[in-house]
Amino acid sequence: MDKKTLARYGLKWNPFSLQLPLEALQPTPAITSFCRRVELLAREGGFALLTGDPGSGKSSAMRLLVAALGEVRDLKVGVLTRPQSHMADFYREIGHLFGVTLTPHNRWSGTKALRERWVAHIGSVLYRPVLLVDEAQEMLPSVLNELRLLGSAELDSQLLLTVVLAGDGRLIEALRGEDLLPLGSRIRIRLPLVALGAADLAQSLRRALEAAGNPRLMSQELVTTLAEHAAGNHRVLANLGAELLAAAAERDLAHLDEKLFLELYAQPVAAATERSAEKRARQARR
Repeated sequence: MDKKTLARYGLKWNPFSLQLPLEALQPTPAITSFCRRVELLAREGGFALLTGDPGSGKSSAMRLLVAALGEVRDLKVGVLTRPQSHMADFYREIGHLFGVTLTPHNRWSGTKALRERWVAHIGSVLYRPVLLVDEAQEMLPSVLNELRLLGSAELDSQLLLTVVLAGDGRLIEALRGEDLLPLGSRIRIRLPLVALGAADLAQSLRRALEAAGNPRLMSQELVTTLAEHAAGNHRVLANLGAELLAAAAERDLAHLDEKLFLELYAQPVAAATERSAEKRARQARR
């Protein structure tokens, strides 16, 4: 969104962006609890799992988790940015995240150096380093198993790493498979993100509007309508709001209300319904 449009509506940023500032995010009690439990898990190490359908808020939850863990003094947190990597690039990235130069052709030496770095970190801050992986359903089973083996020592009795995997239903199915069953059995914390109710979506939208600087950008009736039409999905809600704001800017409207929503969505739906009815009538006459 251009600066002119933001200024026109008194906004500091686009409240319908998929990359909202942290202050605009609405953490649910479940996400707040998950963040607290992961912090506790970092004292012992192990795996946590965050799952949900596309648009359910996994990435936002991970951002909130990063912020929560960032408040823990000296805790090392790394975010894997290329979950789809093969083994060599996985080792290069994880070495970069934790300040160890790893050479994929000498994996034993790299593993030894990385574990020594983690052991030193644990000894100084009493927390296991944390690795966050968004879109973890893209990870190869061989890489996931390597991560499991890499983060354990002393015949699996000592955990050196805390790993948070976030992904959709494909990740859940993969963890149930024979190849990843040992990893699936080690998941200690789980949070499935489900479709939110209209009231929760409306509350998150109000928070985003307030944080962006204009809580009255939309009428309360429109906020409720959007929340009811978003099918419990944050991404759908953001897309609807973005389309409405763009249409309002084109028409030079000072306020977004249900009238604009009906003009954009109700009339096309009605027209499509009418065309469908006409088509069925023609087929019946034949």
